[in-house]
Amino acid sequence: MSREIRPYELAALKEIAEMLNSTNDMNQMLNDVLQKLLDVTGFTTGWIFMLDGTDGEPCKAACSLPAALEAHDRAVMRGSECWCMESFRQDKLNRAVNIIECSRISYAISHQLGDTEGISHHATVPLQAGDDRFGLLNVAEAGRERFTDEELELLQAVAYQIGTAIKRIKLYQAQERHAALYAKLNDVIQQMNTIQDVRKLPQSAVQYIGDAFGWPHVSLFIQEQRDLSLRALYTNGESHAEWRPLSLEHAGPVGSAFREGKLALISEYTAGHGASQYPSLAPIGIPPFAAAAAIPLRNRGCPIGVLLVSSQTSGEFDTYHEDFLYALGNHFTLCVENLRVYEQQRELARLEERNRMALDLHDSVVQKMFSLSFMARGAETALAGKEPLIERSLQEISQLARETLKEMRELIWQLRPAGLERGLLAALKQHGESLGLQVHEQAEGVRELPRQTEEALWRIGQEAINNVSKHAGTDSVYIRLVKSGLSVSLEVMDKGRGFQEASLKGRMTMGMLSMRDRAHALGGEVAIESGGGKPTVVTATLPLEKAQIAEQEE
Repeated sequence: MSREIRPYELAALKEIAEMLNSTNDMNQMLNDVLQKLLDVTGFTTGWIFMLDGTDGEPCKAACSLPAALEAHDRAVMRGSECWCMESFRQDKLNRAVNIIECSRISYAISHQLGDTEGISHHATVPLQAGDDRFGLLNVAEAGRERFTDEELELLQAVAYQIGTAIKRIKLYQAQERHAALYAKLNDVIQQMNTIQDVRKLPQSAVQYIGDAFGWPHVSLFIQEQRDLSLRALYTNGESHAEWRPLSLEHAGPVGSAFREGKLALISEYTAGHGASQYPSLAPIGIPPFAAAAAIPLRNRGCPIGVLLVSSQTSGEFDTYHEDFLYALGNHFTLCVENLRVYEQQRELARLEERNRMALDLHDSVVQKMFSLSFMARGAETALAGKEPLIERSLQEISQLARETLKEMRELIWQLRPAGLERGLLAALKQHGESLGLQVHEQAEGVRELPRQTEEALWRIGQEAINNVSKHAGTDSVYIRLVKSGLSVSLEVMDKGRGFQEASLKGRMTMGMLSMRDRAHALGGEVAIESGGGKPTVVTATLPLEKAQIAEQEE
């Protein structure tokens, strides 16, 4: 039965518009407006499908469904196969359609799911706002197989209002979500800023990021010469420190983000496609993923690495704004830079403290030891031949004072090594010559070393040279400084009588322990090779960061 649109129905449109603007809850809005529409038009039932990629069941609202459609918790409404939905996805449904024989009702009848209450057909109208398409509004009435043009126009007007409201709510929800993401980002930044050791930052950062945003997998890649290396991996709620090389040529989205300095976003790809396109990601421990975002890390315009977040859920990162993902990468880079500046400041403070201690020792202890030695020699001269026992004691005091004075001056020089500002080899050569040794030095591929690395090698080399002077039985020492690959090594060799290293195990000298502790503190190692009648070779190898290697190769 056809009917005219009454004046009160126009007033109802106004009520519907007001209702649509009264809430930001999508489900509440859809159900309320559907109920109001049925009240106004007298239609028996209605339902709304959301087909804009929303996860979960497509039927987001329904009112007064017949028993056949309500059966088994609305099981027949969950499928995605029907004429109206297919037409919508193919962009063939642009206005209200008069009559569609409902395939869901037909299915319910054929499977005897319950009473259809006289409903066999429905009208369909798309929900859209401008170029944005969201879903379908369906209405039906018992015994009706046709709707009038006026009724379709009413449905079209209501659908437009609903589409506009959906767009508004989605924008509101996106803004809320964006604000929540930045609040989480702020928490992550505060956590990263509590880290005091730059070597612990990679593993801690991926843990903080994965936990904060609920991302399944987070991987950190850092530049190594012309390629990258995996430094930290977060998966299954746990993080691990790694060091695995990755060729840029086969790095997939990671390589693209690094080379181009732009976000590389993958919404979906199959395992087969991924296996052929990114063959090197799985062997280094990156779990299979269907979606990923590779965020470039840049410091002062220069690429330093890539942060990869990935998931087995397609489209996982499509809703994240690019600005947010870039902000995450930029803040991580800033934390790295701040830590390096902090390390430099601490190193300068330690250097200043050593200089102060050297001055204090020189102005107090050295002067007093010199006075003690002078006074002992004076007393020894005054008592010469008179008190042999006292004279011998004074001689011992004088000798001890001279030896202490010499060691104190050497200690001061070690605290404040003259010549280190001219380079490591120059300082070691000067130290060896001060001990009466002939020093033969050689450098390969080294221009400038970071302060921490240079100081550690200086201390290790100094101890090795001291051992040559004391134990080797030779007046020559050979020093070689080499940068190779990702590390720098210092080799100190003598051609003296050597020693049996095996005999020292379990009772290593303080000097040996000191050398090894200094190397281990920077992630390196010290190897000592010796044997009866063979040269003794002390080799210290310390790792270099990528930025340091790049500076040396410029």
